[in-house]
Amino acid sequence: MTAKHNDLFDQRRELLTREHAPLADRMRPRTIEEFIGQQHIIGQGRLLRRAIQIDQLSSLIFYGPPGTGKTTLARIIANTTKAQFLSINAVLAGVKEIRESITKAHQALALHGTRTILFIDEVHRFNKAQQDALLPHVENGTLTLIGATTENPYFEVNKALVSRSRIFQLKPLTVQDLRDVARQALGDVERGYGGKKVTIDEDALDHLVATSNGDARGVLNALELAVETTAPGKDETIHVTRAVAEDSIQHKAVLYDKDGDAHYDTVSAFIKSVRGSDPDAALYWMARMVYAGEDPRFIFRRMLILACEDIGLADPHALTLIVNAARAFDYVGLPEGRFHLAHACLYLATAPKSNSTMAFFDALRAVENESKSDDVPDHLRDASRDADDLGHGQGYLYPHAFRDHWVAQQYLPEILQGRMFYQPSDQGYEKEVGHRISRTREAMIEAAAEDDHSDPWSVRGTGAQEWIHRAKTEQVLGEVREQTIKLAEVGRESLVLDVNPRTGLLCFEAARKIREGSVWALARDDQSYEALTSMAQQYDALSRPQILRADWTSTREMLEKSGLEDAIFTSIMGRAVLANRPEPGKTLSTLLSFLHPEGILVLAEPIASAGSRPSEFLSLGNDLLEKLRETENRLFSSVSLGKIEMTSDSLKKEAEKLPGTRVRIVNSEIISTRRFGASEIGFWFRETNSTEMPSLGTQLRSNYGSETARQLQRSLRNQLSNRDLSWKTCVAYVVIAKQH
Repeated sequence: MTAKHNDLFDQRRELLTREHAPLADRMRPRTIEEFIGQQHIIGQGRLLRRAIQIDQLSSLIFYGPPGTGKTTLARIIANTTKAQFLSINAVLAGVKEIRESITKAHQALALHGTRTILFIDEVHRFNKAQQDALLPHVENGTLTLIGATTENPYFEVNKALVSRSRIFQLKPLTVQDLRDVARQALGDVERGYGGKKVTIDEDALDHLVATSNGDARGVLNALELAVETTAPGKDETIHVTRAVAEDSIQHKAVLYDKDGDAHYDTVSAFIKSVRGSDPDAALYWMARMVYAGEDPRFIFRRMLILACEDIGLADPHALTLIVNAARAFDYVGLPEGRFHLAHACLYLATAPKSNSTMAFFDALRAVENESKSDDVPDHLRDASRDADDLGHGQGYLYPHAFRDHWVAQQYLPEILQGRMFYQPSDQGYEKEVGHRISRTREAMIEAAAEDDHSDPWSVRGTGAQEWIHRAKTEQVLGEVREQTIKLAEVGRESLVLDVNPRTGLLCFEAARKIREGSVWALARDDQSYEALTSMAQQYDALSRPQILRADWTSTREMLEKSGLEDAIFTSIMGRAVLANRPEPGKTLSTLLSFLHPEGILVLAEPIASAGSRPSEFLSLGNDLLEKLRETENRLFSSVSLGKIEMTSDSLKKEAEKLPGTRVRIVNSEIISTRRFGASEIGFWFRETNSTEMPSLGTQLRSNYGSETARQLQRSLRNQLSNRDLSWKTCVAYVVIAKQH
């Protein structure tokens, strides 16, 4: 028999198989456009959709319940990729099939320069040896792995494979998704029931959907059974009623495996409920574990960890109580020992919370990341051996010899001076600890400042300056970043646009939070574009923020060129966007045109006029102080919203002009420690030209003459230099959503 005849038989067999295949198999989507559901990972502009469209896939693992589209997505990739696509099932395949796939991959690469994608269904079924056999070929790029699994890959798949793959979690389909799947099957002439007269009552469809447990296959199987077992009426119409639907699906499956995902998810819910101080939820999840046969000692071990990780010094007695409850359980056993479980659970859930013990891991990272190992300071060294020859221990101040059994001195290595690892909470016992630690730290800073005065040639940027930088820059910008991300509700599925990234404060933090969505950043100038593009290289090609060089007039054009003509962002954010912008209303309107109807626009705008001013910390004569205050006001008024002085009220009034929006302003005051040296004060009095914002000195000289300017500069230098000031920075968050 010739090869031509074999091909004809193969085609005939494939056609018959397709005709007699179950409805769920016949209705598998063939393209990404036909795919229903999972919009959080394949929606317009989403990372996976882009990867499929540009055929630049890295290794992937699809993880989710049955019937959510894992295998279907793999088949769609097979239909669209230019790479060689191979498929095996881990239930049926072994090392032999893996080796054959690897051989084919080597041949395709060597002979044709073609990549190979290997799809492994039920990848968690491979044992460790089989998974290890894949690893070197995934590492060297011979294979691009696509795995599908119903089990959590972080527990069931080789960690080395997981670390080299991007995990996409598929979710149970929504009610609307399942209805769309059923309607699609009823209307498809080629593969479904579009060629028959089939009607289905709404309550019948509701029953099929409600009892399918988010499984598209379950809906289609039940629909097929209902249609195929229902006799046509006189007009040849097959009428599916609620009664027919109920016969098609009798029961809803309940998935629970205490050794698998359900175990870890329930433990996680228990831990988070205790951490969240919800005793009712904590008892419920613990009861679920006990009912499922969980070892009570395992639960006690989790509570022993919670006692230090989440309660800590807020209630130092928590650890002792859990230890005693665990011992009592060992004496008593089940079933009475459940009282001790409940007692321990309720104590932890209702205790004040603190996670300050995490400070140890900050210290550990500091040890790991130090570029060089700093020696122990001489005064802290052991004096019993080398005190005479090497001076070890000399200069050490014995705290018990001082009032309150404390004295300020250097304890950290020189390169870590000013670093703070322990952050006391304001809960329970630790609140008092926090007050005490804060007082000693403030004194340590004062001691460091005195050291600076003692050596006129000392180089700035040692211990005290490190703390000042941390307190001012990192604290203020860190709080702005955290609050902006929070208000913008950035999550793992968000589609985010950062409209004024500059150094990437917001967009890179958003990229770290997002898994299935994507981040786009609009660089307003070449310098920002080059800096952001360079910083983005540390991320892989699919998870890094997409950097666009665009001004306000070309934003839409740039987005369309990047394939986002239909994308609507769920979160739009930016820092210092509106200050000195000539048409702030037009700017806001442009941004809102990119916003999803359910999305949020958040702009963090610094309000200089509401923050601290040097005049607040000076003791001057009334005339001189009034001149300084008047000049400060002039400086602040130069930071404008269009031609309006930049204030929270002016921001709100400008935003409220936009039709169809809901506007709120969230005002924030950030208090940090600042110190101004002579060089900083000198910078305030520099000469400025007409093209830049005038300095304090320029304004003073222009309005009151050079002598007044010199007099105020001397006063500022004498009274402010090297003083720790409690400095207030004010930020107004403009939060805008569309009205429905």
